[in-house]
Amino acid sequence: MSDTDFDIPKALSGTGGWLDDRFHGARGLRVFMRKVFPDHWSFMLGEIALWSFVILLLTGTFLSLFFVPSTNEVIYHGSYVKLDGIKMSEAYRSTLNITFDVRGGLLMRQIHHWAADLFMAALIIHMLRVFFTGAYRKPREVNWLIGIVLFTLGLLEGLFGYSLPDDQLSGAGLRILEGVLQGVPIVGTYLAYFLFGGPFPGNSIVPRMYIIHVLLIPGIILGLITAHLFIMVHQKHTQMPGKGNTEKNVRGQPFFPYFMAKGGAWFFFIFAALVLLSTFAQINPIWLYGPYTPVAISSASQPDFYMGILEGSLRMMPAWEWNFLGHTLSLSVVIPALLPLGIIFGGAAFWPFFEQWATGDKSWHNINDRPRNAPIRTATGMAAITFYGVLWAEGANDVIADQLQIPLYTVTWIARVLVFVGPFVAFVVTRRICLALQRKDRDELLHGYESGIIRQLPDGEFIEVHKPVNEEARAVLEAKKVPALMLPPGSEDGNGVPAPGSRGMLGRARTVANRAFAETIVVEADGHGNGHGHEGAGEEHAAVGSADPHAQLPSGDGSDEDSGGS
Repeated sequence: MSDTDFDIPKALSGTGGWLDDRFHGARGLRVFMRKVFPDHWSFMLGEIALWSFVILLLTGTFLSLFFVPSTNEVIYHGSYVKLDGIKMSEAYRSTLNITFDVRGGLLMRQIHHWAADLFMAALIIHMLRVFFTGAYRKPREVNWLIGIVLFTLGLLEGLFGYSLPDDQLSGAGLRILEGVLQGVPIVGTYLAYFLFGGPFPGNSIVPRMYIIHVLLIPGIILGLITAHLFIMVHQKHTQMPGKGNTEKNVRGQPFFPYFMAKGGAWFFFIFAALVLLSTFAQINPIWLYGPYTPVAISSASQPDFYMGILEGSLRMMPAWEWNFLGHTLSLSVVIPALLPLGIIFGGAAFWPFFEQWATGDKSWHNINDRPRNAPIRTATGMAAITFYGVLWAEGANDVIADQLQIPLYTVTWIARVLVFVGPFVAFVVTRRICLALQRKDRDELLHGYESGIIRQLPDGEFIEVHKPVNEEARAVLEAKKVPALMLPPGSEDGNGVPAPGSRGMLGRARTVANRAFAETIVVEADGHGNGHGHEGAGEEHAAVGSADPHAQLPSGDGSDEDSGGS
């Protein structure tokens, strides 16, 4: 793409010239404006999270002008007459005032809450897209880790955010948080005292949460998002398999004017959707819950969806305590609080390095995988989703038991079994589906796709005519990479020296993992999809195997260049 591929508006050119005369930034800005971004629908998921965070900042600034972060007791005499004369905290009273007395306050509160849910949902789906397509591989491991930290901070930000109004529902959540902190061995009581400033509930928790929610965590998230975007621009965006897409180019549209216009329109579309949702779908009606009191709790109470896994793990865990050296270890609290998220977040952070170790693949990856072409990765992801989903559903076990007329403990025991059996079944079924889809792709490459046209041969046999796949579809199918297979344990080179990577228990484990990752359906032809009408009776299916064990994977040199092809 050359500088003359688009015209810069005169007003923008004049402003740019004025800034360049003083700060000499025209060259860098020009390069950024010409930056090419691939255009695929799945890339919008990250943009949804970005614009949702921007809306959170805007609405949160508005709410902070009226919210009073104090637990001092007052008597309410506001517009909501059902609570008139009720003793409550200043935090709860100010939230009621925002809701009923500040012009547009209820709408802003609901936009803020829905934007928080949308931010977490978009972040989850965006990370799943990155995982299933292998976009976390070299050189993007750091950005993957930043995404995991962002999601962790989002959980904390959401927890502190919906706890600020000091209503009955949020107070119950804080009580659970205190119990979790106290359940941490040795230092638990100190952690709870440090956060709450004394016995629960105390008078310090709301002001402290307010500072953390408004200043600390948003500042860290903003810094990480900025780093995430700069790294993405520097390393260039991944792109999906397609005709003309290679590891050495980036095909798409320039940032200016195409991507800038599309991104701006996408922001206003998301904002409009949140406004409509907040207008017609009520969320967190704190005036119905009443002010928090430690002696009461509301029925059918659940946190926002992204905290459901912790709620479910607490409800599922049986009572289990140990006394060790004079300390009581509340394993029924510590395990559900730390183990499920530890498995998911720890496993997600470790996975890119484990996959590189198992496959021996240290090359650059700018072309994403199709999920079906990585059966072990896809099956592992589905197992994690199933694990998460069972715990999430268990967070509403009382509602499920009530609606389905099932005893509560029956629901709990079903969840206790499914949390172990479900991920295993999901792994096996997903792996088989991926291999079956690979066989389907192989058949399309070798014999074309079914056209629905039936013909009769001279000998009387009826066949269905197959048509060859088009160039775009063939490019996607042929983009599949066959993983390299490491030498088996005990193998030797020409000089009789054993393979270094296969020695010892760790080497054998690596060999097993390598063979799992290398499992694939090999295409035994040139893959031109010639449209033959039928297969021979004696044709055998390609076996599940892998490439030549001595084959070498391509290694990237990091010299990718933007290409302006569209």
